[in-house]
Amino acid sequence: MSDIYGILSSNYLTVGGSVSTSGKYVPVDPASFEGSWSGKYASGQSFTVTVSSVDGFRAKAKYQSGSTLKYQDVLIRDNAFRIGDSKFVLQKAGVAKLSTVMTNAATGASTLETAYAHQS
Repeated sequence: MSDIYGILSSNYLTVGGSVSTSGKYVPVDPASFEGSWSGKYASGQSFTVTVSSVDGFRAKAKYQSGSTLKYQDVLIRDNAFRIGDSKFVLQKAGVAKLSTVMTNAATGASTLETAYAHQS
């Protein structure tokens, strides 16, 4: 039993040292994030990200693209957050970049789709 704890402890220390912490969680301006963001991927598929209830660095987000719908509580750090397989990055007022990992159901291949969204 002590061997298991030793292994867990050493791996925890090894992995913990490689975790990137690029910035602290600090309160953000709610007006910069709240609202509906929409755009289209290069494939022509449209998406919408709705951000609400921004309080400090916490918010609620909803991602919708085609039949994919995801709701999540998110933490905002460095003007960015993740929702499901997507990363939302605020570029400037009213413009955000959304990067999403798309998986082809037929082949199982994954691709990274990037698009810009505009706040409405």
